[in-house]
Amino acid sequence: MTVRRRQVLERLAAMSDADAECTTTVGELAASLEAEEDRVAKHVERLAACDLALHRPTGVRVTVTGEELLALDTDGTVVVDPSAVDAGP
Repeated sequence: MTVRRRQVLERLAAMSDADAECTTTVGELAASLEAEEDRVAKHVERLAACDLALHRPTGVRVTVTGEELLALDTDGTVVVDPSAVDAGP
């Protein structure tokens, strides 16, 4: 099954919690999306590069930034440049 990065972010937000620091595993995330684990892992890596996901010792979780992006409820494509995340002022 083809899975889009936004789908991964949405499911990650549903399966984890930034404030409570609750995590899930990439395997559980992939299973819930009925997608290949390595493909989901690549999406999670790219989400983490944009500060939308965070790797923890217990698994992965959405960040507050990721939750806020989803709360914008955009219908179109959202572009987040990972190089701008650490660019500073």
